[in-house]
Amino acid sequence: MFDALSDRFDGILKRLRGKGTLKEADVDEALAEIRVALLEADVNVRVARIFVNRLRETLVGLQLSKALSPGQQVVKAVRDELRTMLGGEVLKITYAPKPPTVVLLAGLQGSGKTTNAGKLARWFKAQGRNPLLVGADLQRPAAVEQLRTLGRQVNVPVFSEPGDPVTTARRGLEEARRLGKDVVIVDTAGRLAIDAEMMDQVRRISEATGPHYTFLVIDAMLGQDAVTVAEAFHETLAIDGVILSKLDGDARGGAALSVKEVIGRPIAFASTGEKLDAFEQFHPDRMADRILGMGDVLTLIEKAERVYEREEAEQAASKLMEGEFTLDDFLDQMQQLKKMGSLQSLIGMLPGVPKELKQAKIDDAELKRVEAIIRSMTAEERRRPEVINGSRRTRIANGSGTSVGEVNRLVTQFREMQKMMKRMGGFGGSKASKKAKKSKGMPAIPAGFPGAGIPGLR
Repeated sequence: MFDALSDRFDGILKRLRGKGTLKEADVDEALAEIRVALLEADVNVRVARIFVNRLRETLVGLQLSKALSPGQQVVKAVRDELRTMLGGEVLKITYAPKPPTVVLLAGLQGSGKTTNAGKLARWFKAQGRNPLLVGADLQRPAAVEQLRTLGRQVNVPVFSEPGDPVTTARRGLEEARRLGKDVVIVDTAGRLAIDAEMMDQVRRISEATGPHYTFLVIDAMLGQDAVTVAEAFHETLAIDGVILSKLDGDARGGAALSVKEVIGRPIAFASTGEKLDAFEQFHPDRMADRILGMGDVLTLIEKAERVYEREEAEQAASKLMEGEFTLDDFLDQMQQLKKMGSLQSLIGMLPGVPKELKQAKIDDAELKRVEAIIRSMTAEERRRPEVINGSRRTRIANGSGTSVGEVNRLVTQFREMQKMMKRMGGFGGSKASKKAKKSKGMPAIPAGFPGAGIPGLR
């Protein structure tokens, strides 16, 4: 996600950071490179021009700060402009005083409307709401059945009936009122390309349901074509926000950087993977930081808080710092880590991670092999790895379907990690544990977490 653009920006801004003073020629050169970087990221030409012109105006009127070097001030200006381009503020969902709150999803066929309807229903449930899904896509074969499957997975009921999509949508709203549902999510039909019939149908569904929010679902990999799609739908429906799907598969990010500037509506949500929990509100400031290689620690913390119990996290932190962390604890931390998403995506949220590590292909299957090795050990071996001798290593390797070398590597790396954490805990003694317990629910850094030394990974 934004990898290509992030790499280009990293190179451009790194040169500026190292300069004690900035000449006008330095700024002009940097702006020209930034414009090329945006165009290579498939950002709309008009949007790229607006971005560079606004950035130039900011830099021309820049008041030098004693706290920041000229290069750092340019980085700050780029970050602020990226944040503006991406939407500025997070879209805050407000609910209808008289339920239900109606959400209409529109978009082309294949953009991910139905899948995102299920993800959005799951998100509303997590906010304490009681949603109903309405299947008004009666054109695509099996669309309603797909929605029902998603509904079962997130435990949200689905309403649909054959016939006219407009009538189905209206009846779905009536059903929501009858059942006492406070949110209705209407999934509509799309086409492979924009046409008058599709636009007329979604317009009539909108008139029949009176949505409080109309979200346009856009495939992030559309690039500059996303602008054309957004403009066409906005003329018909007055879009309130955009849901970007398949953002994890787009290394360039042109759609995300173009849409808001063109239609003046924010990106509301981002779908970052195939799983139903790979869906989150879009934070322009955090995304700007990620593009500039500053990480996204707040999202990382939120993901962690969703899967870690506070008491368990404090206990794990204490064990880690006091050098009492066992392979049983490590196995438990791995299970929690897997709930937060792929290791590759988590690494991308860490600030200061070298480009080589971000681009390295980290195979989550490697963690499964580590898990198999640990599960093949006895309780004593997990608690005291030092008892694992030659015959035990062979037995563990055979039981886990791995090699003796892999078992050796895991045991050796785990011992080194224990020593390192014990030394770190020793610097502050009990202070380290106290600090962990004051972390307000922030989990301990799992033993397998990026930056903590990953046993089993080469």
